[in-house]
Amino acid sequence: MPQTDVIIGKFAIKGEVLQVKPLGNGLINDTYKVTTAGDAPDYVLQRINNAIFQDVDLLQHNIEAVTRHIRKKLVEAGESDIDRKVLTFVPLKDAPQTYYFDGESYWRVSVFIPDAFTYDTVDPKYSRFAGEAFGRFEAQLADIPDTLGETIPDFHNMELRARQLDEAVAADKAGRLKDPEVKAILEEINKYKYDMCLGERLYREGKLPKRICHCDTKVNNMMFDADGRVLCVIDLDTVMPSFVFSDFGDFLRTAANTVAEDDPATEKVAFRRDIFEAFAQGYIKGATFLTPVEKENLPYGTLLFPFMQAVRFFADYLNGDTYYKIKYPEHNLVRTRNQMALFRSVLANMDYMKEFIAGL
Repeated sequence: MPQTDVIIGKFAIKGEVLQVKPLGNGLINDTYKVTTAGDAPDYVLQRINNAIFQDVDLLQHNIEAVTRHIRKKLVEAGESDIDRKVLTFVPLKDAPQTYYFDGESYWRVSVFIPDAFTYDTVDPKYSRFAGEAFGRFEAQLADIPDTLGETIPDFHNMELRARQLDEAVAADKAGRLKDPEVKAILEEINKYKYDMCLGERLYREGKLPKRICHCDTKVNNMMFDADGRVLCVIDLDTVMPSFVFSDFGDFLRTAANTVAEDDPATEKVAFRRDIFEAFAQGYIKGATFLTPVEKENLPYGTLLFPFMQAVRFFADYLNGDTYYKIKYPEHNLVRTRNQMALFRSVLANMDYMKEFIAGL
């Protein structure tokens, strides 16, 4: 692999590079902070994981379109400090594109945002911040003129996940369907499978639009200033057309579970109403574009994501654990149990969620 300073030299950065060192603990891309001399900005260098994001040209087209449109919105709104409120990607020295291919890997560079912080805290305060930030992010992109593609095709398509499970069951590659517990889980999943594909049916009927969504709504995918105000949403690789349930439900799947998604103590799994209320309040405040159908189905989105993830874990277990990394033989089965326990807890809260959403 070429040296990072050689890669940096391909981009139209300002200043002399003093240091390049690893930044953060991201699971997908390799990320480095590039420190420069004097008054020049610092930069973030990333090696893009093109095993996951296989169309890097599309990926960067999406990101450039999104950041360009958000910058335009901020300028029109008379915002100050705009360079800290939207990511800026650096083109190559000899071409307008914002990525470089070294023969093996794809690289990109963005301007480092100074005096900005991320938090991993999941509590009502930060959940409300997250809801408003991601809702506002979608609102800013509601009228984007560019056509964006899916950086991971059918990423949150429940009908596809259901078909993949059917294929895993038919093949039973690891011979695991003989287990009575595995059969019981399959029966429970099949009971709800049709209902959980509601989003795709509403879309085909013309009742549910696709929006430009973030599709990876974690608390730590926001940058804050020193005073605790949200600056911008980051990690834009998964920004693509989807249903609003992608941003609403995916956040709550992890944030509103009382335990981690692979905790074997399913009796401890419960849906946190305080996190749901805070995130919903923030999200609906930020997402000013929501149609009545989108708003009234947010509880369905909350229910959908633990179910979809359970289906994905379960299909992988039946296939012999070929997709998700596992730490022990039944890891995917434990994950499935956990997510189905969360699904049941959310299901028990459907009437409460509908009332709460209707009152906002």
